[in-house]
Amino acid sequence: MTYQRDDSSHINIIIKDLQVLILNAKVKLREFQNQGSLVKLKSLDTYSPLTYLKDFEVESKNPSEETIRRWRKAVALVKNRRRRFRFVADLAKRSEAEKKKRQIQEKIRVALYVQKAALQFIDAGAGDRSNEQPRQDEYKLSEDARTAGFSIHPDELASITRGHDIKALKMHGGIHGILRKVSVSLDEGVKDSNIPIRQNVYGLNRYTEKPPRTFFVFVWEALQDLTLIILMVCAVVSIGVGIATEGWPKGMYDGVGILISIVLVVMVTAISDYRQSLQFKDLDREKKKIFVQVTRDKKRQKVSIYDLVVGDIVHLSIGDQVPADGIFISGYSLLIDESSLSGESEPVNVYEEKPFLLSGTKVQDGSGIMLVTTVGMRTEWGKLMETLSEGGEDETPLQVKLNGVATIIGKIGLSFAVLTFLVLAVRFLVEKILDNEITDWSSTDAVILLNYFAIAVTIIVVAVPEGLPLAVTLSLAFAMKKLMNDRALVRHLSACETMGSASCICTDKTGTLTTNHMVVNKIWICEKSLDVKGNESKEILSSEISGASSILLQVIFQNTSSEVIKEDGKTSILGTPTESALLEFGLLLGGDFDAVRREVNILKVEPFNSVRKKMSVLVAHPHGGKRAFCKGASEIVLGMCNKFIDFNGESVILSREQVKNITDVINSFASEALRTLCLAFKNIDDSSIENDIPDDGYTLIAVVGIKDPVRPGVKDAVQTCLAAGITVRMVTGDNINTAKAIAKECGILTEDGLAIEGQEFRNMSLEQKKAVIPRIQVMARSLPLDKHTLVKTLRDEFGEVVAVTGDGTNDAPALHEADIGLAMGIAGTEVAKESADVIILDDNFKTIVNVARWGRSVYINIQKFVQFQLTVNVVALIINFVSACVSGSAPLTAVQLLWVNMIMDTLGALALATEPPNDGLMKRPPVGRGTSFITKAMWRNIIGQSIYQLIVLGVLNFYGKHLLGLSGSDATEVLDTVIFNAFVFCQVFNEINGRDIEKINIFVGMFDSWVFLGVMVCTVAFQVIIVEFLGDFASTVPLSWQLWLLCILLGSVSMLVAVVLKFIPVESTVKHHDGYEPLPSGPPDSIV
Repeated sequence: MTYQRDDSSHINIIIKDLQVLILNAKVKLREFQNQGSLVKLKSLDTYSPLTYLKDFEVESKNPSEETIRRWRKAVALVKNRRRRFRFVADLAKRSEAEKKKRQIQEKIRVALYVQKAALQFIDAGAGDRSNEQPRQDEYKLSEDARTAGFSIHPDELASITRGHDIKALKMHGGIHGILRKVSVSLDEGVKDSNIPIRQNVYGLNRYTEKPPRTFFVFVWEALQDLTLIILMVCAVVSIGVGIATEGWPKGMYDGVGILISIVLVVMVTAISDYRQSLQFKDLDREKKKIFVQVTRDKKRQKVSIYDLVVGDIVHLSIGDQVPADGIFISGYSLLIDESSLSGESEPVNVYEEKPFLLSGTKVQDGSGIMLVTTVGMRTEWGKLMETLSEGGEDETPLQVKLNGVATIIGKIGLSFAVLTFLVLAVRFLVEKILDNEITDWSSTDAVILLNYFAIAVTIIVVAVPEGLPLAVTLSLAFAMKKLMNDRALVRHLSACETMGSASCICTDKTGTLTTNHMVVNKIWICEKSLDVKGNESKEILSSEISGASSILLQVIFQNTSSEVIKEDGKTSILGTPTESALLEFGLLLGGDFDAVRREVNILKVEPFNSVRKKMSVLVAHPHGGKRAFCKGASEIVLGMCNKFIDFNGESVILSREQVKNITDVINSFASEALRTLCLAFKNIDDSSIENDIPDDGYTLIAVVGIKDPVRPGVKDAVQTCLAAGITVRMVTGDNINTAKAIAKECGILTEDGLAIEGQEFRNMSLEQKKAVIPRIQVMARSLPLDKHTLVKTLRDEFGEVVAVTGDGTNDAPALHEADIGLAMGIAGTEVAKESADVIILDDNFKTIVNVARWGRSVYINIQKFVQFQLTVNVVALIINFVSACVSGSAPLTAVQLLWVNMIMDTLGALALATEPPNDGLMKRPPVGRGTSFITKAMWRNIIGQSIYQLIVLGVLNFYGKHLLGLSGSDATEVLDTVIFNAFVFCQVFNEINGRDIEKINIFVGMFDSWVFLGVMVCTVAFQVIIVEFLGDFASTVPLSWQLWLLCILLGSVSMLVAVVLKFIPVESTVKHHDGYEPLPSGPPDSIV
């Protein structure tokens, strides 16, 4: 058949021809000539084997069940299904968990309807039942519980909360009755000394988890490999027949050799898998670290949700997860999202008449204090969590792609194995026919055929690259463990992989680019701008603002959700950084937090959130009168004011000119990178019956400028991103001037960049957004919806791979929409963390860049491993097949092939897939969506090395005796040993070559990677043992030092071959404007 190909370099022709051969693809016919004798093949640049791999494409985030089922159905030739699919989602268990979740949701919905009916019944005048006594016959309290002072059974308490039984609650005396019965004081909280007895009586706040799998479970899983099972049977038969024909012990060597190899393969595989499982277990433990604020021993403190006990007084705020079932004690505008449990999308208001809170639900708005009544497996959430962990995690796109590659290569390998066995068997039968021995069969003949079969099966062992998909998991587990040490917790495996392709990071300002250690730096009050410089400013400030100091301290201390805690003579503040800065300033002025708080009764609170951008409180004075306080975004609060406090401390009308002057003050503070807040109050007439907080008519007290310094190293980290082709955009709720000042300091905002306000962006049409987005570097005064819109447009319209940071409850949609959602570990709410893929534990932008670096490292490491493994595949298959066809024997025996498989599979993955990242990774652009995984450079290296190794092994196989001057009875055994030894050393040196796909210097950082060095040393040491001491089992003979040197030299020449290959250009390299080199990538329609 004649081929017409595109005119290209000689190497491209070789690449294209061999790619077709390896893939065994049916080449689409573009046109037939009239006679049908000439077939035009489409160039590999336009032909796409993705026709065969389209089933192995999955979304990086939240893939559909249909997609997951499709690729699994397409997987063929899986040697060990249990091991191959260990790290993928169990759809059956997921379905069971979903079914159980629906049952629980239905039960909760029924309880909600019953509660509603009960409330209506009570409201209709069913009478006051608070004096009724609860039935005691159903629940018998233990002696230990009575001795400890408890007078309510844990099951009864659980039943009241779970069933939303308002009637039973009233019968027990309401919340105060329950407090008495669980022996806890509202002011003191639980005493630390009582915790063990509470846990003993009411249980631990922990959920039933599957016991960890032992090492022997992994050994058993490794033994489930079908090919290994067949080889074990072959080995046992070989031992039986061998002993019968050749006697003891000679007859058992071949079979025992195979068994020893299998044991070695199984043990190395099991150890590697077990270590991975321990890494995932550590990461899983970190994921579950959630802390809540409680009152214990009269102090407010943070504790782990797993240390909560019945009777704990828990403080809830926006974004918190309700940590246990409980009853509302007090709070303001508490709005609970129960969709995770009940399935109802409408949030529920919780107050005195609807006081029940369920574990696992989220605080959407407001704040509150609850009493813990039920913990652990007595809660519905506990029962749900028991099944949710069963489903496992979605597989990553790279895992799925490599399953596809493994399937294709496995089919080719199976074909070669069958052909090899048929060729060997047919040659053997033909020889018997020619020798007239076709009717004369002996046990020796059976052993020969059995060995042929074992070789064929072992070729399948080598040919089906079971380790490809598992290498991704190994590399990701290694990266996740290292990132954990670097303060980044990867919640989803695919996130680490996807982060390597990130082309855009939309980051918050506060706490991520800045330190989040805030202090009041300037204040405008009484028409004066004053610098605040700690204690040295105390006297000046007190004298300058004496006319407004009282109202200033009131707005600071009364309009806050934070607390000042005095312990052992030390004062500490528990709360957000912004509020902590204000409280510190109030204390600096000589204010008494507790005294000011005691002056009033708080009627209503509207907590700060990213939509309102302000916090308001309504208080009642003991001698009559109400007052509202408000603090928040300077423009918003200033717009609510019609008066201000002048230099005399008097409240005067706010003129337009004064508004302009104050706006200038705000802008001047903001231009100094200060975060600006306005503080205001409004007196309300007692005649007002409703406790609504007004939205206008306020009197401006002060404008506060809060300093939040840029984190050290952030500017360098931003420059690293830009050099890596990653655009950094700041998306913040702060004033635009503050945002611009910080962005310039960080190196984000450039001269040709654009800073825009969220409202302006919001009002643009899609076409206008598409025109302006490429230039946007700062978005200020943005709402969570603006962040979501920006992320969605970048992904859908520009094809960007977007990472976005978030910390608030309302950031959840953007975190979910982004390719990689990054939640802040310190400032982030539990809602944000649950929606995120990665939690940045130190809230530092440098850590985000480190995640990107490790993501790129994972991708390139897997490419290195795939290049190495495919080279071994090609050579092992072709040399055995060709030798079988020509000489009637296979130079590599079953035991030798098993050893090669272990070098290629487990040890190769350990060596190449766990390499740490180097600085060069961040000097090239990200890998785009749809870019082929196996690149032209990889094909060049695979084919070049394969050709060299095949030439070496082919020459040795067919001309070795003559070239090496081998003679005598053991000449064949020596030659076969030399071939095996040379083959292994070719792989050892090619593994070193594989450390860099493009660069010639492959030794950079090699001696820093102890895993790589350890694998190299172990491989060479064991090769020496196999050849010199295990000859009876491995079919080898000891070699002279000259032959050892020859094998090592033949292997080392592959390094020179690699240098030559890397001079062959296969990529069209275009220099980027920032000076970095593009990441090598094959055509989008290449193999993957």
